[in-house]
Amino acid sequence: MDNALYFSKLQKNRNVPWQKENIRICLETCHKDLYHMDIGSKSEIFSMLFGATFVVQIVLAVLLIMSVISWGLIFYKLFLLNKVKRGIRNEFKSFNSSKDLASALRLLKRKSDSRLYTIGARAIGEIKALERSNLSSRSKVKVGSDNVRRVLRQVVSSEVNRLAYALSFLATCSNAAPFIGLFGTVWGIMHAFQSISLQKSAALATVAPGIAEALVATAFGLAVAIPASIAYNSFLGVLHSIESELINFAGAFLNRAQRELPWLTVESEQSDTDYRVLRDTMG
Repeated sequence: MDNALYFSKLQKNRNVPWQKENIRICLETCHKDLYHMDIGSKSEIFSMLFGATFVVQIVLAVLLIMSVISWGLIFYKLFLLNKVKRGIRNEFKSFNSSKDLASALRLLKRKSDSRLYTIGARAIGEIKALERSNLSSRSKVKVGSDNVRRVLRQVVSSEVNRLAYALSFLATCSNAAPFIGLFGTVWGIMHAFQSISLQKSAALATVAPGIAEALVATAFGLAVAIPASIAYNSFLGVLHSIESELINFAGAFLNRAQRELPWLTVESEQSDTDYRVLRDTMG
């Protein structure tokens, strides 16, 4: 009897006590059958993987290693970049709200992992080097702003490169994983054709195992490549945003330095006092 017709009759007679018992038994039996089918399908998948050719197993092992490393990198970069982005925004607000450059740098120095303080400290280091140089006062004024600007640009670039470290691995996974899986697919299909020639049969039962393991290799390759590609492009967007924030800070720092250290643009007596305060702040 057709299952749909059988269940419709049971539904019509659901108020009869013995029919209720039959419905219960039938549902329990169906649940057990589905459970065993699920276990059976999983065991078949594992047996197919372990029964694959040596080359396909190597391909799957390589893809598994790439997947584990890429997912670990994704979670690490997701935590790191979001933390850095929030920190830069909060520190930039504190920098802008400070009354002068010295107090702003003191405030940034309190945070051990402050990237804005790293940038500011390198710029102040260049200012100190100019002060200690044997250049004439006029020459110092002439090259001061340009030197500080170049240092700020270099430090911003260095910080962005540090944050982008290992992202190239995600790009490699997104580009290479599908081709590695495709190699396993081609090898599995070749093995399937060899089985046809050896058994002299083109029946589906002969070809199916080789084709199945070939398709599994392709699926593994895509499973590695798709998350890596999405994460890589997302992280690039976050990095560009962080770079923009650092560049904005560098511009704000240079503006305040030119306002509060007039010797960067003109020679003045007050500039010596301002520089001594800033030098004491940097330790």
